[in-house]
Amino acid sequence: MNALSPVEPKVLTPPAPLTATLTEAERTRILAKSALFAPPAQVDASGRRELVGLSREELVEAVLGIGEKPFRAKQIWHWIYHQGTRDFAAMSSIAKPLQAKLAEHFTIGRPTVTTEQTSTDGTRKWLLAMRDNQQVETVYIPDDDRGAVCISTQVGCTLSCRFCHTGTQKLVRNLSPGEIVGQFMAARDSYGEWPTPNDERRLVSNIVVMGMGEPLYNYENLAQALKIVMDGEGIALSRRRITLSTSGVVPMMDRAGAELGVNLAVSLHAVTNELRDEIVPLNRKYPIEELMAACHRYPGASNARRITFEYVMLDGINDSEAEARELVRLLHGLPAKVNLIPFNPWPGSPYATSKRAQIERFANILNDAGYASPVRRPRGKDIMAACGQLKTESERQRKTTPAA
Repeated sequence: MNALSPVEPKVLTPPAPLTATLTEAERTRILAKSALFAPPAQVDASGRRELVGLSREELVEAVLGIGEKPFRAKQIWHWIYHQGTRDFAAMSSIAKPLQAKLAEHFTIGRPTVTTEQTSTDGTRKWLLAMRDNQQVETVYIPDDDRGAVCISTQVGCTLSCRFCHTGTQKLVRNLSPGEIVGQFMAARDSYGEWPTPNDERRLVSNIVVMGMGEPLYNYENLAQALKIVMDGEGIALSRRRITLSTSGVVPMMDRAGAELGVNLAVSLHAVTNELRDEIVPLNRKYPIEELMAACHRYPGASNARRITFEYVMLDGINDSEAEARELVRLLHGLPAKVNLIPFNPWPGSPYATSKRAQIERFANILNDAGYASPVRRPRGKDIMAACGQLKTESERQRKTTPAA
């Protein structure tokens, strides 16, 4: 068991007043740091440019660059994102000479599926390789007649949350817009769900940005990918079907709310700064008071679109009834729900899962206060696909595989 002991919350007080939005200089600093981990240029070995991940404007520029009319970009966009086409020769509304010309200059790629595993509960996990052989994990989580794709935004992670397996892998680089949207497209490939259905009956129906990495530390690339996903003439996924999870990068929460307006999930996991500083180190930069203020500012939050707070249950660390009451205080005035996540052990982890009876006592306090608090059923544990378990095995494989 970890040496950390439970932190007894202070006497309940009224919620802290909302803080002002942080400065543009702070946002600039975050984006500059993100640039240090920029993805490589998206071209193949022959120098052909990757089209997946380009914005509409960039696609028009690419088409103009080879001497074609702008309307061709709209045709190509439809074939890539509505039909799921990966071969220019299959674009039947485009004449064969132009198909050949496009294939000479461009490519329509996907991350390469290195391994695919399906759990006994139907969860599916892919280990996906990018052009530079960096790898990420992507998970499909089924739910009755639909399901969500849990996508990654970085190779590795920079946050080092102490209960999270992903956080033990160093940050290598950010993913490009094409590498992010490509994960969802690869899931559609796997389930044969192209072209995009015109009704709501589909398996791959939602996106949760909860995979490897802190999404808001790769905001520019993520935003471009999600705008592609939400485009009505392509994949056409509603913003209500997309949930963005963050550990609390406060300045970028404001920007994501204003520009994307997708559902928000916050990885909270503790109710005092003292404990959260230890298990979610980002809290030292953006403490709970600033995080909760940013949640109050998040546009569109309502009873119909509640903010979700993720709370991993660690035995004897953050699961006391006093902490449940403090969580109720923190949530005062917010349309919110709380996902209680039994800790998913991983090799070498220092924590244990809270006892079932204690989780129920914690949940009852939240439910009695009017906050829906479902206990998340672990999915894909047998293939290490559950919450907090994602970590690519590429480094270990490179260390143990003899050189050719």
